[in-house]
Amino acid sequence: MSKPIDDLSISTIRSLCIDTINKANSGHPGMALGSAPILYTLFTRHLNVNPKDSKWINRDRFVLSAGHASALLYTMLHLSGYNVTIDDLKSFRQLDSKTPGHPECIDSDGVDATSGPLGQGIAQAVGMAVAEEALRASYENGEMLFDHYTYALCGDGCLQEGISQEAISFAGHQKLNKLILFYDANNVTLDGKLELSFSESVKDRFLASRWNVLEVKDGNDIEAIDKAIIEAKKSKDKPTIIIVHTIIGYGSSNQGTSKVHGSPLGMEDGKHTKVEVYGFDHPDFFVPEEVYKHFEDTILARGMKKEEEYQTNLAKYKEKYPDNFVRYERLTASHSLEDYLPKELPDFEEGTNVSTRVASGKALNDYMLAIPNLFGGSADVAGSVMTKLEGGVNFGPDSRYGHNINWGIREFAMASIQNGMLLHGGIRTYVGCFFVFADYLKPAVRMAALSKVPAIYLFSHDSIAVGEDGPTHQPIEQMAMLRSIPNMFVYRPADIRETYAAWREALRSIDHPVALILSRQNLPLLSGSSADGVEKGGYVVSKEAKKAEFALIATGSEVSLAVEAQKQLLTKGIDVRVISLPSWEAFLKNDQTYQDEVLGVSYDKRISIEMLSTFGWSKFAKTNIGIDTFGTSAPAKDAIKKFDFTVDRIVRTVEGLK
Repeated sequence: MSKPIDDLSISTIRSLCIDTINKANSGHPGMALGSAPILYTLFTRHLNVNPKDSKWINRDRFVLSAGHASALLYTMLHLSGYNVTIDDLKSFRQLDSKTPGHPECIDSDGVDATSGPLGQGIAQAVGMAVAEEALRASYENGEMLFDHYTYALCGDGCLQEGISQEAISFAGHQKLNKLILFYDANNVTLDGKLELSFSESVKDRFLASRWNVLEVKDGNDIEAIDKAIIEAKKSKDKPTIIIVHTIIGYGSSNQGTSKVHGSPLGMEDGKHTKVEVYGFDHPDFFVPEEVYKHFEDTILARGMKKEEEYQTNLAKYKEKYPDNFVRYERLTASHSLEDYLPKELPDFEEGTNVSTRVASGKALNDYMLAIPNLFGGSADVAGSVMTKLEGGVNFGPDSRYGHNINWGIREFAMASIQNGMLLHGGIRTYVGCFFVFADYLKPAVRMAALSKVPAIYLFSHDSIAVGEDGPTHQPIEQMAMLRSIPNMFVYRPADIRETYAAWREALRSIDHPVALILSRQNLPLLSGSSADGVEKGGYVVSKEAKKAEFALIATGSEVSLAVEAQKQLLTKGIDVRVISLPSWEAFLKNDQTYQDEVLGVSYDKRISIEMLSTFGWSKFAKTNIGIDTFGTSAPAKDAIKKFDFTVDRIVRTVEGLK
C-alpha cells in the first residue's frame, strides 16, 4: 500500500509537469504524467546519487531515452535537490534556459546523457553499463571504485527505432546484469494507437535477446514497481527490462489517446486534472514542504551517505593500492590523456610505404602501451580497419578486463554506446568501420559533438580506391557530411607520420569527437610531412622552388599525387607549393596570419585535390578537383584512372589557369 506522502509526492510531480508544459505552451505531457510513478519509485527508493555532487563517479546513472518527457526529468531533478530551480521549470523550452526541450547533459545539472532522438538513450545506457564493468575489472579490487547500476526509461517509439534492437542485442550478449530498462508501455504513439504500427511481443523479443523480463500491470502501483526493481537487482547474468503498463496523459480529459502525447493540457484541463483527479488544489508550481522534506530524507540522504561511504573506502583503497589510486585520480578527473601521450613521435624510415589504415593500427598499438584506459573495436571489420590490439584480450562476460570490443555489425549502436561509455567517465574509446558506413552511425556522431565527448572514429577505405566493391562501398559525400557537423574534427592523414600525429590529436581532445579517415592503399612517407603541421591542421608539405604561382591543396592519398605533379610542373617552368590540409577544423582555429602564410597565393590560384565530393572546398580554393558522382566497380588503379586522378590532369588544370 502506498502511503499518503507517496500519493502527495506523485500528485506534486504530475502537477509540476502540467504547469511546466502549460507555461511553455510546448512539450509532451503524455509520458510525463504516465511515467511519474516509475521515476518517483526509482528516485526515492533506489537511485544512488548525490544531488549536491552530481558528477560523483560511482553514482547510479539514469538515462531518459524518451527525451520528449523531459519535463518529468527536470521535475525529479528539482525535487531531488539538483541545481534545477522552480524558475528553471518556469523557463522550460525557453531561450538559454537550463531546461531545454530535450535533456542535454551540457546544460542541466543531473542529466547524465543528452537524449531525445529515440533509441539513442537506450544505447547510451548500455555504454554506461559497459564502462562500469570495464573499469571495475581494470583496477585491482576495482569493485571498491566502480560498483553501481545504470537505469533507463524508454517508450514505444524507442523500441521501434532500429538502434534499440542493436543495443538490446549487444547488452544481452554481454550479460550486462547491472543495466535496468523501464519500458513505459502506454500503447500510444504520436499518430494514434500503437496497433497501427506495432504488434510484436516485446516480452518475447527481449527474452530472445537474453534479457530478464519483468512486468508491472498497473503503472500507478509503486509497490509493484519497487518489487520489480528489487527483483531486477538480483540478476547475475542478464540485463532486465521492466515493462510497466501506464496510461498516457494520466488524469487528463484526453488520457489514453494520442491527443495528449505532444500538446499542453491547457489551463482548463490542467486545473481539472490536478484538482479533480489528483486532489492537488494548489497554485501553479506549488510544492508542499513535506514533499521537499520527503525527497531530502530519501534520495538526498541516501545519496550523501553512499558517497560518504565511498570516500571512506577510497581512502582505504589509496592506502592499499597507491599506484592504482594515482591512475584512478588522473583518469576520472577529466578526459585528458596529456600526461600519457609521448612528446615526440617515432622516427620513420625513408621509403616507408604503408596504407594509413595500417599506420593507424600501428599507432593505436603504440599509444595503447601508454594509455591504460583505452578501449575499442570495430563493427566486425577489425582486420580491415586495423582496430585490434596486438595480444589484446576481447572484452566479454568472462573477460571484463579485455580492451578489444567486438561490436558485431551494429554501426549505429556501436557509436552511441561509445557515447555512453564516455559520458560515464574514466574511460577513453575508439570505434571503427568502413568510411561509407559513416552514414549508418551519423546520428550518434552528431550526438557526440553536441554532448562534447571526445569520441574517436576510425573510418578506413576512404575513397574510390576501395576498388572492386564498387559504388555501394566507395565514399563520396561522407567527408562533406562529417565536416558539416559543428564541434567535429576530421583528419585525413597523408602518410604514416601524419597518421601518428592525427591519432595524438584525437587522444588530446577532451571536448569534441575526432574522425580519422584512412586509406586502403599504400601511401609513401613524405619527406616534408610534419606532426606539428597536423596539429595546426594544415601546412606547406612541399615548398615552391622560388616563388609560388599556384598552390595545390590536398588531403590523404592525394598529397603525394600533388607532390608528383609539383615536380612535373616545375619542369614546365611553373612553380607551385603543395599544402597538406589534413583537418579543416584544426586549420581554421589558427589566426588569419598563419592561414594566409600557408595558403600563400590568391584564392583564384589555389586548386584543391581530394578523391571525394568537392562540396565545401570553395572555402579554400576556386578550382576544385574531386568526384561529384558515385564511383565505379573496378580494380583501384582502374577506378582512379577512370576518374582521372593523375599527375597529367593536375598539370593540365594548372596550365589552364595560367
